[in-house]
Amino acid sequence: MAKDRGPRVNYQIKISPVRIIDEEGEQLGIMEIDEARSAAEERGLDLVEVAPNARPPVCKIMDYGRYKYEQSKKDKLAKKKQHQVTVKEMKFRPKIDDHDYEYKVEHVREFLEKGDKVKLTVMFRGREMMYKEFGEAILDRVWKDVEDISEVEQVPKTDGRNMTMVLTPTRDAQKSPSKENSE
Repeated sequence: MAKDRGPRVNYQIKISPVRIIDEEGEQLGIMEIDEARSAAEERGLDLVEVAPNARPPVCKIMDYGRYKYEQSKKDKLAKKKQHQVTVKEMKFRPKIDDHDYEYKVEHVREFLEKGDKVKLTVMFRGREMMYKEFGEAILDRVWKDVEDISEVEQVPKTDGRNMTMVLTPTRDAQKSPSKENSE
C-alpha cells in the first residue's frame, strides 16, 4: 500500500531499528527509530524510508519536499520524451491521377518518418468494385514506394467498399529525422 502513496516519511515509519544514511550519502549506522527521527529533526530535514524490504529497513535523511519536486520534474521530462504512436489514414481512389498519387505518397512517407503508422484505404464506388485488382495494384505501388522505411503490418483486405492495408515504420525510418533535426 505504501507503493501507491510513495515512501513512508517521519512518523509513518514504525519499524525499529533502521539503517540511516545522511544527506551526503554517508552511512550513520543502525539506530532506533526515535533516535533517527531526532537526528533528522536536528538537521531540519525529513527521515524517508528508501528501502523498506531490506533488513533492517534503510532510511535516508533528506528534504522530502525537494525530493518530490525533483521526481515530478523527472517524470514530466520522461513523459515529454515519449512518442505516442498514432495511426494516420491516407485514402486513395482506383483511378487516381499520377500527381495526386505522388502527393499522397509524400505525406505517407512523412507520417512514417515521424514514427506514425499509416492506414492506406482504397475506396470503390459503383462498378469499380468489379475491378478490385486496381485497388490492390495501388496499395502495392504505395508500399513499393515507401518500403525502404516501412513494413506491412496488415496485408490488403477488403471491408465492404473499401480495401485497407496498414504500414508501420521501421527503426531506420525513425532515426533519420532526428539526424536532420540535430544539424
